[in-house]
Amino acid sequence: MTTTPPATAVAADAHWAATRARLANRSRPTTTLTICDDPGLKQALADAEYHAKRTTAEAAEQADDKVAKARAATAKRDLTKAQQAFEDAAIRLRFQALPRPDFEALKKAHPPTEEQAEDGAAFDSETLAPALIAASSLDGMTEDDAREYLATWGEGEAVALWATAWNIQSHTRLDTELGKG
Repeated sequence: MTTTPPATAVAADAHWAATRARLANRSRPTTTLTICDDPGLKQALADAEYHAKRTTAEAAEQADDKVAKARAATAKRDLTKAQQAFEDAAIRLRFQALPRPDFEALKKAHPPTEEQAEDGAAFDSETLAPALIAASSLDGMTEDDAREYLATWGEGEAVALWATAWNIQSHTRLDTELGKG
């Protein structure tokens, strides 16, 4: 039979006190949506990554081959340049999970239309999307900005924007050990 220790014992436990402090100081999950409008830069980066991986593996297999090592070093430099070119062109939008009560309140503030409710929707995604994007943006994106992007971007990119803000709300950083002991 397992007994629960008294609360005073748990409070006095240095390990639990340290764990509680760490739990209290955790930040909410964040994520980034990266946009690069230059397909050439994306392809150049992918090619440089592939080439660097391949030449590094070859150099490792041929440890005494100076030419293979030189090719690997060149490939790494090319990768660094391609990464920098991509970074210079990319737009990064950062999002953070809202505190759960805030997220629930935001969903309640955007109730489904009658038709949406009949289809089983719990909220109106048309009005919630720009509000959630703005509320979770770490870059200061406004609801008006979000509404404009959702209306004017191509469907895939608009969906990616909405999905990024939505998905971070349910992101988990847990690593559970199920079925052991």
